[in-house]
Amino acid sequence: MLRPIELPSFLNHKLTTDLNRRLSEIRGRIEAFQDRWDQDAPEQFVAADYEMVHHALAWIQTTQPIVGQRFLEWGCGFAAASCLAFDLGWTIFAIEAHADLIPHARATIAAWPAQVELLHGNFLPHQAEHLAEEPTLPSLGHGGRNAYESWDLELDDFAIVYSYPWPGEDRFHEAVFDQHANIGALLLMFIGPNEMKLFRKVAG
Repeated sequence: MLRPIELPSFLNHKLTTDLNRRLSEIRGRIEAFQDRWDQDAPEQFVAADYEMVHHALAWIQTTQPIVGQRFLEWGCGFAAASCLAFDLGWTIFAIEAHADLIPHARATIAAWPAQVELLHGNFLPHQAEHLAEEPTLPSLGHGGRNAYESWDLELDDFAIVYSYPWPGEDRFHEAVFDQHANIGALLLMFIGPNEMKLFRKVAG
């Protein structure tokens, strides 16, 4: 079962000048990507509030027991959250289903610079689709390689999973994590402006 962990309301500590610069550069690239008319931009890509994500990850690192070093981002987009997690010392893995976003994720990783195991594929473990309450959830339409097979890992090998669920998918992400993650692992979700959720999987 998942036990919610209350995040503090003061996730607003000052960022370093260098981190502000790097996040500003990523936002500029994202805006340029979304403004292009000569391509079909992935409809499911929306940038998170990366400052808020950074504050939450830093708070987790300093206050929460963590059952390993592997961090996994479901649907990494430009891989900003993965790079933020890399700076905190974790071993980073990231999955992105949309081929058009993979070059942009690689560019972020190279410019940061960070070490990220990036994979173009599907973040759902085998048999996870049946956990969805709605058959039209966007994540159910993702094809590509199974990330866990490609890495010779399972979801329960990861200590922290981060995601930005499409509206209405947060319960599905929770169900997948609850079914397949390891006891003690953490799920951090950016839900929307000024809202994040954190859960720990516990025995029960």
